[in-house]
Amino acid sequence: MKFVSAIIKPFKLDEVREALSIIGVQGITVTEVKGFGRQKGHTELYRGAEYVVDFLPKVKIEIAIHDDLLDQVIEAIEKSAATGKIGDGNKFIASAPVKPALKLYKEINMKKILSMFALVMMLGLGATSTTFAEDAAPAVDAVAAEVVPVADAAPVVDAAPVAAPAEAAPVEAEAAAAPAPVANKGDTTWMLLASVLVTLMAIPGLALFYGGLVRQKNMLSLLMQVFMIFSLMSVLWAIYGYSVAFTGGGPFFGGLSKAFLAGITPESLGATFSKGVYIPELTFVAFQMTFAAITPALIVGAFAERMKFSAILIFMVIWFTFSYLPLAHMVWYWDGPDAITDAASLETVVANAGWLWAKGALDFAGGTVVHINAGVAGLVGAIMVGKRIGYGKEALTPHSLTLTMVGAALLWVGWYGFNAGSNLEANGYAALAFVNTTIAAAAATLAWSFTEWSLRGKPSMLGAASGAVAGLVAITPACGFVGPLGAIVIGLLVSPICYFFVAKVKYWLGYDDALDVFGIHAIGGIFGALATGVFVNPALGGAGVVDYVANGVAAYDFGAQMTAQITAVVTAVVLSAVVSVIAFKIVDMLVGLRVTEESEREGLDTSVHGERAYHS
Repeated sequence: MKFVSAIIKPFKLDEVREALSIIGVQGITVTEVKGFGRQKGHTELYRGAEYVVDFLPKVKIEIAIHDDLLDQVIEAIEKSAATGKIGDGNKFIASAPVKPALKLYKEINMKKILSMFALVMMLGLGATSTTFAEDAAPAVDAVAAEVVPVADAAPVVDAAPVAAPAEAAPVEAEAAAAPAPVANKGDTTWMLLASVLVTLMAIPGLALFYGGLVRQKNMLSLLMQVFMIFSLMSVLWAIYGYSVAFTGGGPFFGGLSKAFLAGITPESLGATFSKGVYIPELTFVAFQMTFAAITPALIVGAFAERMKFSAILIFMVIWFTFSYLPLAHMVWYWDGPDAITDAASLETVVANAGWLWAKGALDFAGGTVVHINAGVAGLVGAIMVGKRIGYGKEALTPHSLTLTMVGAALLWVGWYGFNAGSNLEANGYAALAFVNTTIAAAAATLAWSFTEWSLRGKPSMLGAASGAVAGLVAITPACGFVGPLGAIVIGLLVSPICYFFVAKVKYWLGYDDALDVFGIHAIGGIFGALATGVFVNPALGGAGVVDYVANGVAAYDFGAQMTAQITAVVTAVVLSAVVSVIAFKIVDMLVGLRVTEESEREGLDTSVHGERAYHS
């Protein structure tokens, strides 16, 4: 029996396993290691960021084989692992009899205490890896001195090693079974917190933001509408929403295999955006539930102060089912990164994915699914329900900009869960989304205030809050794809654009979008989705798009990316508009859309809900 060890690049692991499988070797042990040599100190570019490499990630494979397979195994590893660079497969293959290697390992264990001080010194000098890959090929004895028994080696999840045939491995070197994938506790904790933050966006954030913008007699009606919609959508999400949005079935709809969350247990795992990293599927269900619950609630601001409460609830059920769920499936559904190992598997994943995901559309946290979708529905509602009594003739001013500012602040805080949480992992890309969310919103706040100041002579609190929300909307699809420079530019540009639609276009066209749902969410979402296609470019500081086959950053293609972004925007606009028109028509036939003139003049708080927000 012989024991073969090799150091290879991680992306070569699948090729090595395939080469070994061809010659009949199935059982290998895989250990993540790091190495340095001539590479130390050189720089690499990854997703738009340049960094200095001190230690390079590598993989150590170990195999116990029959003597007659030795030459074939060495040749297979050399050919499949070679990259043309020092230290990649062809320099670190050695063999030794299994039992002597194990014996030597045990002897080394006896000396570990004596070497502790030396280890501390090595750590201080930067020698921190488990196995050091030097430029020169080590002697056989040197490799044998570092051999770890196969049973003690920790395989990485991606490697999915299988047990070696009984005749190929003695008892002392049996291959360890691959550990079952487990959820990452840190990522799980972050995602639960992110779900809480998005809930905070809706109740109370959005409710207070909208409530402060309406007249005092309609304050409670907005609070009630947001509160009830959030509750209704949460229940529908568990009954059929999650299954339709996030199971396979077709490019436009999922199926009902997980209706009532069937088959999802505390042990069920959901993929993230990194291979081998998982969170509990119930955590993903909860996070996406908050998205599904807040999105319909955004719509009510467009026809505030005049629509029947029963009509609102019926409309939301129809719109949620036929607009939100299909678009969420089209944009966000795919099989996950672990399903992609080569070009052929990528084709399979693309074939099973949502229609817009397959086309390459980028929407990190909901520019199309949430904001364009809701904003267009709001415009349709504002037109079909009609204008408020007195619109354009009397002042319909906000009753409490204090509450609006509080609501805007809660939205801003909760938006960190919305954007950074959409990374599904607590890592550098969540931090990137967090930072981009802050600076885009801040830039948009400044841009709106200075635009208003220059055109109207005074900067207003309402304008600052509106600018913040516009910036948050625009950065939503881009937050994990663009760099800080892109985030600042997006924030600075979106406010003047949204201001123009809110202050000019709405009055030119004569529609009564009471709380500017279309002017901020739809327009800001459209601009953000298109800007994502521009600023994702690594040359502009963007993170780029991950190529899961090469495990790196794909080449940026402006034409292809912008085509995908435009397709996503048009799809969202058309789908939401068509579904909304049909839904409002159905609701109008069933219960009617609008409250009576008497009820509207009295205020919906007392005429519909029998309560008052204030008693002073």
